[in-house]
Amino acid sequence: MPFKNPWFDPLQPHHQPDGFRNLQPLERHAGDVKRWREERKAQGLPLPPDGGYAAFTERWWQKASVSGDDDRLWWLGHASLLLRLQGKYLLTDPVFSHRASPLSFAGPRRKTPVTLSIAELPQLDAVFISHNHYDHLDDRTVRQIIRRFPAVHFFVPLGLKQWFMKRGARQVTELDWWQAVTWQGMAFTAVPAQHWSMRSFWDRNRSLWCGWIIECADFRFWFSGDTGYTSDLADIALRLGPLDAAAIPIGAYAPRWFMGTHHMDPQQAVALWQQIGRPLAVPVHWGVFELADESLDMPPQELSAALSAAGEREERFMPLRIGQSSSLFKSRHE
Repeated sequence: MPFKNPWFDPLQPHHQPDGFRNLQPLERHAGDVKRWREERKAQGLPLPPDGGYAAFTERWWQKASVSGDDDRLWWLGHASLLLRLQGKYLLTDPVFSHRASPLSFAGPRRKTPVTLSIAELPQLDAVFISHNHYDHLDDRTVRQIIRRFPAVHFFVPLGLKQWFMKRGARQVTELDWWQAVTWQGMAFTAVPAQHWSMRSFWDRNRSLWCGWIIECADFRFWFSGDTGYTSDLADIALRLGPLDAAAIPIGAYAPRWFMGTHHMDPQQAVALWQQIGRPLAVPVHWGVFELADESLDMPPQELSAALSAAGEREERFMPLRIGQSSSLFKSRHE
């Protein structure tokens, strides 16, 4: 029986009777996946980072240490961020497993260690999920979080609530693009992203993908999730207000002809950062999994070059080491 989207609203342009879609047309053609895989294999891509993986880990990884009580952000690698805001701990797209895969023996393997185990997490209050790809939604990680923090509240895009309920989650809020909810003195809004969803051969685009705006007091943070570049993303700041800080993806972009519709490259990330007012920005979606053809160390190198070419200050959009933290106080005062 054909799938019927139970959330279908004909007034919403990203809704379809059988699922969801992006607002911008995607330029994909039959045979593109086969072409990419053949070219990747022929060229032996991705190449190791300069100096090898051990040298990359030495340069870009450190053990995370969660202490203090100020408003702060820790980058845990890829799209996983731990935020402490108003004494609450919030986590985005947690993946603590060895692979981003439904299988324990195949699929993208971590190239850098987990920087903070679930057992080492502080009291976790909320988790934000951008979409259901395995490098953003990990079954084993979610089950472990629920076991350790049974009262944790999950915020997810349309179509994922039941997935979490089946794994024992007690509190799950499911939102559409531009829907918002108030929670413990904070406001959370699901916002558009240019991406797609799929966990099997049979469920493509049956659940939604999104980014998140997190607001409290005079502070507004944008977790963009996983997204390609579109000029429409700048509308988020125009619609919801100026951004104080943001997590913007810079990895999994090569080859651009294939990855560009769903992943942002560093040059596009800089352009978007300028369009949203140059908030304090943390580049994410790199450094852990080899999902595309660029070497693991290419995203920060290209980001530095893109900022220099644009005449911008690197300290406002500078990569953190995996496990490193950054004060969110300075985002309000620079």
